[in-house]
Amino acid sequence: MTLRDELVARAVALQPLLREHAARTEADRRVPQEVVEAITRGGLFRLGTPRRYGGHEAGMRTLLEVSAALAEGDGSISWVVSLVNACTWVAGLFPVQAQDDVFGADPDARVTGVLAPTATALAVDGGGWRVSGRWYYNSGSWQATWAVLGVPLTDAAGEVVDQAVVLVPREDLQVEDTWFVAGMKGTASNCLVASEVFVPAHRVLSVPAAVAGEFATEQKDEPFYRSGFVPVLALTLVGPQLGLGKAALDHVLANAARKPVANTVYGTQAESVALQLKLAEAALKVETARLHAERTADAIDRAAAQGGYPDPAERAHFRAATAWAVQNTLEAITILLDVHGAGAFAETSPLQRIWRDANTAGRHALAVPTVGYEVYGKSLLGIDDTITPLV
Repeated sequence: MTLRDELVARAVALQPLLREHAARTEADRRVPQEVVEAITRGGLFRLGTPRRYGGHEAGMRTLLEVSAALAEGDGSISWVVSLVNACTWVAGLFPVQAQDDVFGADPDARVTGVLAPTATALAVDGGGWRVSGRWYYNSGSWQATWAVLGVPLTDAAGEVVDQAVVLVPREDLQVEDTWFVAGMKGTASNCLVASEVFVPAHRVLSVPAAVAGEFATEQKDEPFYRSGFVPVLALTLVGPQLGLGKAALDHVLANAARKPVANTVYGTQAESVALQLKLAEAALKVETARLHAERTADAIDRAAAQGGYPDPAERAHFRAATAWAVQNTLEAITILLDVHGAGAFAETSPLQRIWRDANTAGRHALAVPTVGYEVYGKSLLGIDDTITPLV
């Protein structure tokens, strides 16, 4: 059994526990501690941790499949695990000194983060920065031990000279409980607040340099930490969607053989040709999403293994494929709710939670289809017109 197979099997084994705690996860708006402990025991917070610190350094395809398997049990929990692993991977791009700070004493360090530079960072004499700011939608805020946070870097005149992410211990931050939403309720995507927090220079990473593949880590022989910066962060958002789509399809198929079609001659949904066609369409959309996501993950891993870095055209394709996978999953879930009927919206039905979770997560800025498609369309036409630096 490969490492990927083993980790996915551990995720599948956790599905009953996640389903058991799904209602509590929503009600408490955070992942229950016993679930956090079970995920930690399974090593599923270590997918993005370098092997030098006891991590799995698992690669993009493994992260995708593990998060998809977890989402079949619960979307919010999968989202937290996915985002923590992605931010842990980002920590692995920093200089080794910063990695030692994070993982040296705690191989199970859980890193969360927000890239948006909603902060100020003032240079300190002798090196380092004094950071203050507020970062909204920090998924997994209650479980974090560290955070990667976006900041603008300014010169002595106050002019912005770079955009960066900084590594900050969770104990140096406050959490404002702001996550009151319709879906992905259990992700605890609250606001992190910093007030005059000192960040040493070795815990600062340039975002434009990272987007271009210029990482600060001295460990240049670790393939996962040569992967495309934005492609990894964007595709991380797709794993939970894949699992939610499969869970919705499985639920509707399981009920089709006994659920009647109201006000028709059909005793069960399975007898209706119209619903057979809709189920086939939904199943193919779920499959299409997975195929695009897996192909993109494999391309990211392959480029990293070969020592290259995806060029702008490849990265544009990756971003569009990510958006395509999300769009197809959302469309499939809508079809499946139409097939299942109004009962899908009963509070006791997992379908309504899947629908809410998928549609909330599908609006993440890195997953928005229109932006991804425009980036790719411009690339196909050779139009050099940047609408976002995050490609």
